[in-house]
Amino acid sequence: MSRPDPRFFESLPATTIGKLAELTGAACDAADASRSIEAAAVLARADDRSVTFLSDLRVGDLAKATSAAACFVSEKERGLPPDGCVALVSRAPKAAWAAAADALHRPLRLDPAAPPVHPDAAIEDGAVIGHGAVIGAGAQVGSGTRIGAHAVIGPGVAIGRGCEIGPGAVIFCALIGDRVRIGAGVVIGEAGFGVTAGPRGLVDVPQLGRVILQDGVSIGAQSCVDRGAFEDTVIGENTKIDNLVQIAHNVAIGRNCVIAGHCGLSGSAVLGDGVQLGGRVGLADHVKIGDGARLAASSGLMHDVPAGETWGGIPAKPARRWFREVAWVARHAARKDGAGA
Repeated sequence: MSRPDPRFFESLPATTIGKLAELTGAACDAADASRSIEAAAVLARADDRSVTFLSDLRVGDLAKATSAAACFVSEKERGLPPDGCVALVSRAPKAAWAAAADALHRPLRLDPAAPPVHPDAAIEDGAVIGHGAVIGAGAQVGSGTRIGAHAVIGPGVAIGRGCEIGPGAVIFCALIGDRVRIGAGVVIGEAGFGVTAGPRGLVDVPQLGRVILQDGVSIGAQSCVDRGAFEDTVIGENTKIDNLVQIAHNVAIGRNCVIAGHCGLSGSAVLGDGVQLGGRVGLADHVKIGDGARLAASSGLMHDVPAGETWGGIPAKPARRWFREVAWVARHAARKDGAGA
């Protein structure tokens, strides 16, 4: 998808490369200033009407092959974009792109003048809407689904059949399957923690993706699932998530996973099918956990875990090694004055 989902994001009027250069302080050739730009996109999704950015040379090959109309780059990388893609030279390419994205897209908001259940919402027969619940324009609620008191369902959100949405839950930018259970106070689809350094300090990077919850997912009370930065945050079928869990943008979780309370999953972490996380596990960003792997409670994971393995500790490591290290420390701590067992 080369554009943010129109069910959740409004596309603002097109602009030009010259206006984006003026907005962001970037430099470009005057001959390219009049070219039209309709959207902001990441490198892998950009088309010939989009502006993108390069801030990490690990994806430099994408910049060399991009179809984007324009790309924010540093002075050092100005020669990377191919012919047909205008280099917008900036001291802070990602921050410049963030400003461009804000000028081209914005999340759809609830209409404060509309009734609590918007007349354009599609509510199937048999759905139950609790007292004080708010449902936005274009939202869909399936038969047999119960929306708890004072829950908020944002514009365009689709909720399947036989779901339970707890009181006070807030859901935006999400597509939800059948038989999904969302506990009280859960927040789905808020902006992920995208921050970059700009010329005048830290800048929030627009989060233009979605949350996908597949059939049979359960999410415990007061948990948060952030929408993707541009790609989606995805939770697979029948995965069960405890209370007070934080799932960051672009995380992909497989089927039949179990995630205990107080876990924190950093951005773009990938969990295979059948993964089990004990309570208070923390994952670094971009780590990959193979099918059926397990992490002991309070583990702090910094590296990928192969399928089927059990790891623990801080930093997490294979369980046998972790147990040996704990036992060694315990033996030496028990010695008196460093001599004898």
